[in-house]
Amino acid sequence: MYNPKLSVFLRAAEAGSFNKAAEELFISAPALIKQINSLENELNLRLFERTNHGLSLTKAGESVYRDAKYIIEYSKEAVERAQNAAKSEEYIIRIGASPLTPPHFLPELWQKIQALCPKIKFQIVPFENNPENAKKILGSLGRDIDAVAGLFDETMLSLYPNCNAFFLSNEPFCCAVSLNSPLATKEVLDIKDLYGQKLLIIRKGWSKYVDALREELEKNHKDILLEDFPFYNLRVFNECENSNYLLLAVKRWEQAHPLLKILPVKWDYAMPFGLLHAKNPSEKVNLLLDTLRQILPAY
Repeated sequence: MYNPKLSVFLRAAEAGSFNKAAEELFISAPALIKQINSLENELNLRLFERTNHGLSLTKAGESVYRDAKYIIEYSKEAVERAQNAAKSEEYIIRIGASPLTPPHFLPELWQKIQALCPKIKFQIVPFENNPENAKKILGSLGRDIDAVAGLFDETMLSLYPNCNAFFLSNEPFCCAVSLNSPLATKEVLDIKDLYGQKLLIIRKGWSKYVDALREELEKNHKDILLEDFPFYNLRVFNECENSNYLLLAVKRWEQAHPLLKILPVKWDYAMPFGLLHAKNPSEKVNLLLDTLRQILPAY
């Protein structure tokens, strides 16, 4: 990555003699002098004052000497970094991240993953959460992003033939409430706390788990006003805060909006959360999945 003649130049400068430097480098003095002359011609600089008493550096030579030591050391470090990157590159797993697909599973499992397979590394790849991006990313997992942590069910997976999921947990449905809401003073909501409130709930058909909750609310809790929305994004979180509505959410989204509080509700409804990956995962993703199976044998 650098001109090898610089190493010869440094040895000559430190030895103070072409003959002495040649002996240390196990080459002939004429061969060494030829390389020094070639370097001076390439740089169009005179690097040495040659006298009967030995060598001394010119002002230009002193400048090149200082920089050459840095260049050689930096080049060695750069090669070492590149070699290390080449060794580990095949184990770097790119995790897509957005406010609604936060990679929270990493801190939870990181030490256990590292203990079993220290070769696995992660790279967080941010993306904007909108329908077009979701379709693109989930339809081409393994190309730019290897995996995304998020909610899933059979309905969603059927829409993306290239997508599969590794189950991590069941996430209970909660309600996001504005910090200005009287409900924000509570730690847990009773279902009757929702009476008289407008609850934003994602459209029918998005998930069978949400649809089951919707059916329960429509049948037995008609005092809760349901309003559909098409897709989870920051717009619906803003609407929840600005209009003082409730929003069906999960605890893992509590960092999505700083002015909302996500509260558990006393009902028995939840949705699977896991690591979404390509149906035919790469070797490195398979390595991660195998590691997770050892950590979470029940799954």
